[in-house]
Amino acid sequence: MANPTAAMLVIGDEILSGRTRDSNMYTLAGELTRIGITLAEVRVVADDHAAIVAALRALSASFDHVFTSGGIGPTHDDITADAVADAMGASIGHRADAMALLAAHYDRAGLPFNDARQRMARIPEGAVLIDNPVSTAPGFTLRNLHVMAGVPNIFQAMLASLLPKLTGGAPLLSQSLRVNRGEGEIAGPFGDLAADYPALSMGSYPFLQNGAHGTNLVIRGTDAALLNEAMLKLTRMFG
Repeated sequence: MANPTAAMLVIGDEILSGRTRDSNMYTLAGELTRIGITLAEVRVVADDHAAIVAALRALSASFDHVFTSGGIGPTHDDITADAVADAMGASIGHRADAMALLAAHYDRAGLPFNDARQRMARIPEGAVLIDNPVSTAPGFTLRNLHVMAGVPNIFQAMLASLLPKLTGGAPLLSQSLRVNRGEGEIAGPFGDLAADYPALSMGSYPFLQNGAHGTNLVIRGTDAALLNEAMLKLTRMFG
């Protein structure tokens, strides 16, 4: 049985402007690989309601899981929750359990639970909250959409809360071989090997070091025995 599939939607003008460098994709890809969910697509969209809705609908229809990062804070440009509700045809409002969590958090901090902070308790109808042990404001899951913060340490904490609830498949295994030859020299036999093992994914990644060309050859798959067999042939071929 094939592993579940996933996509990621990174939301925010600051990513597209180059002001902020996204690290959440790297985190998500590694964690999904570990639990056997295949991350197959990543998109980045601006803080634009229509663009977010269109992307969510397209990705939700194409993948088992869609993970979002960004746009669930207290400011006017944090519009992800409303876009998710619109995309899924759900109503949205201040939810009692989220309000209680945030009210208690700001009371402990001695800060007012003002209208801006209350915006973070607006959750689409039918969603399940994702725990946020860092700053309390929750993410949420609605159907196959998992909506999380853009701040990297909060995204990581939310992801750690969410992943145990998801069913994965076989972890994706990977082995690599570094060869001091350019891609043009190894392309033919490496392509033949890939054709012999359609159940495995093989890729070549060139590098230039001290003026010399080389290539990292990587084989990935979920079948350890098949991966070892192909890697042995690769090593004999180029090792």
